Amino acid sequence: MTDELIEQRLAELNTRNTEHPPASGNEKRAYSVDDIMAILDISRSSAYILIKKNLFRSVKIGNQLRISKASFDEWLDKG
Repeated sequence: MTDELIEQRLAELNTRNTEHPPASGNEKRAYSVDDIMAILDISRSSAYILIKKNLFRSVKIGNQLRISKASFDEWLDKG
């Protein structure tokens, strides 16, 4: 993955939904798989199933997945 593609993916994750207020300096902009597991009280395999269904935006950085907080929170609020 090129640096340009990584920057593009990060920019996509950082795109803000107008319904959400701006993040403060210490507020997370992206969740990890462990964060999703804790928020939803689900197993790791269940978290990966949700991610694979593209219910919210995610990006792979190296061998780690990061989930857009705005996208995930919007999906969760719809439920």
